[in-house]
Amino acid sequence: MPDTLLIIVVLLAIVFDYINGFHDTANAIATSVSTRALTPRFAVWMAAGLNFLGATYSTGVAKTIASDLVTSAQMVNEPIIIAAMVGAISWNLLTWWLGIPSSSSHALVGGVVGAVLVSKGYAALKIAGILKIVAALVLSPLVAMGTGLLIMSGLFWIFGNMAPGRINPKFKRLQIVTAAMMAFSHGSNDAQKAMGIITLTLVSTGYLTTLEVPLWVKIATATAMGLGTAAGGWRIIRTMGTKIFKLEPISGFAADLNSSLVVFGATLLHLPVSTTHVVSGSIMGVGTAKRLSAVRWGTAQQMLMAWVLTIPCTAVVSALSYQVIALFL
Repeated sequence: MPDTLLIIVVLLAIVFDYINGFHDTANAIATSVSTRALTPRFAVWMAAGLNFLGATYSTGVAKTIASDLVTSAQMVNEPIIIAAMVGAISWNLLTWWLGIPSSSSHALVGGVVGAVLVSKGYAALKIAGILKIVAALVLSPLVAMGTGLLIMSGLFWIFGNMAPGRINPKFKRLQIVTAAMMAFSHGSNDAQKAMGIITLTLVSTGYLTTLEVPLWVKIATATAMGLGTAAGGWRIIRTMGTKIFKLEPISGFAADLNSSLVVFGATLLHLPVSTTHVVSGSIMGVGTAKRLSAVRWGTAQQMLMAWVLTIPCTAVVSALSYQVIALFL
């Protein structure tokens, strides 16, 4: 029976990464598609390949997820992790259907917290680790907004006197590079979250003795992320690419460059961040550099509401899921 439950955990984690791939495709390609720097089909497949490569880059974020949410691996078991994944997957599917950019990272953290809290109690949660993760999730879009404003202001200062017809073709070509950077950095951070969940479960069930991520886990989650990205996420692409701020090639370049640097910086620090939030913050910062009214703050407000609700909603769904699962075990 434990082996069956472990297989279910692995499958759910892979499904989570697949959904994460098509849910977050917009993060890497929305700006380049909206400015017509890349065709949608080429952009999606490029992002899929680079998401896969990014996912195999390191395991530092995976170890943070595996070690910083609960006090020890022995405090969780397969039913708890299954309930956590059900909560996170449910929220991702709902927000994808509604076309609302939301955070898979927030959903996963909320899912684990809710399932652990209802099953093992407050003492099983590693509060210092959770606060560190939440701080990274909250601060990263604010950092992205600030640095996006600075980068775009610098570009306006350098190229402000040039006609759009002269600079737009150049920045369209440069967007190919920044979209590739964004896709790689997204894979380097987001795919590791499912790696961490699988590794945590393998340690808790005795199949591993340390939190070192096995090679097969890397390949399975990276593949799921790549395939999910290839499936596309057109509902969210429309929101990210057009409804926050009307992007031009130069502003799309600035947003992608800024986002990729912020996300990859977090990966180097072993911190899980929400690529969705970072890209959204970058677009808002870039738009604000043009003028405050250029940003559609009504859309931003809807996204903020989804961000605020993600962790508590997924925690509740995961807690209820655990109680249902516990009835049959």
